[in-house]
Amino acid sequence: MAAHIIVFGNEKGGSGKSTNCMHVTTALARMGFKVGALDLDLRQRSLTRYYENRTRHAKKLGLALAMAEIVELPEIDQAALGAGENIYDRRLTEAVAGMEGRFDFIVIDCPGSHTRLSQVAHSLADTLVTPLNDSFIDFDLLARVDPETHEVLGPSVYSEMVWQARQLRAQAGLAPIDWVVVRNRVGTQRMHNKKKITDAVASLAKRVGFRVAPGFSERVIFRELFPRGLTLLDLGDIGIKNLNISNVAARQEVRELMKALKLPGVEVDF
Repeated sequence: MAAHIIVFGNEKGGSGKSTNCMHVTTALARMGFKVGALDLDLRQRSLTRYYENRTRHAKKLGLALAMAEIVELPEIDQAALGAGENIYDRRLTEAVAGMEGRFDFIVIDCPGSHTRLSQVAHSLADTLVTPLNDSFIDFDLLARVDPETHEVLGPSVYSEMVWQARQLRAQAGLAPIDWVVVRNRVGTQRMHNKKKITDAVASLAKRVGFRVAPGFSERVIFRELFPRGLTLLDLGDIGIKNLNISNVAARQEVRELMKALKLPGVEVDF
């Protein structure tokens, strides 16, 4: 059975993409799935650094924490490329081909910018997860809106890229991309503005074809976990048995996100 490919994509930084990605990969690994991960942000490498922190902290405490396996893009000799072939296309396709058969899920974390690697990765996605901060500044990633009425005028460049990825998959006879927009940091704005964003997201979802899922609230705990490479699912493993109310609520958010993704063969039981 072919691995299910989950791509985390957003062309704006600071959306919580790597945090969402880390929690999803860890949840799958804890459930017993074999998970391989590709970090396509070749500059910041946030997911890679998260896992380096995790490996180091687990070794320090003598713990066997559930982990995905970070896979590096292979180096390719320019002379081996065909006429007109892009080296990044080859590096990514060879990496994914080498992971097939080894993993149940392949998770790809894209950079917060438009790159060739990101573009190709989107066309490989069985499930595309786009984390979005709940504000019109970040909603601009998905659509152009009227500055006065906030009416959706049309899709953005990023939405057009997803549409192109869908077209490529259709031409190749592959299943459609299940596009899930995850709303992070909901509730930090006034209720009137929150309703406008909710209405705009719902309107665009029907027009360009994505599902909407609840994401993570703005919580200190997420920032505190990164240096140790931990997720909310690991707190019991490091001896924290009695979670405070905020941590319990955050763990519930992870649970709801996993349920909303509707990944094949996954039954959320934590």
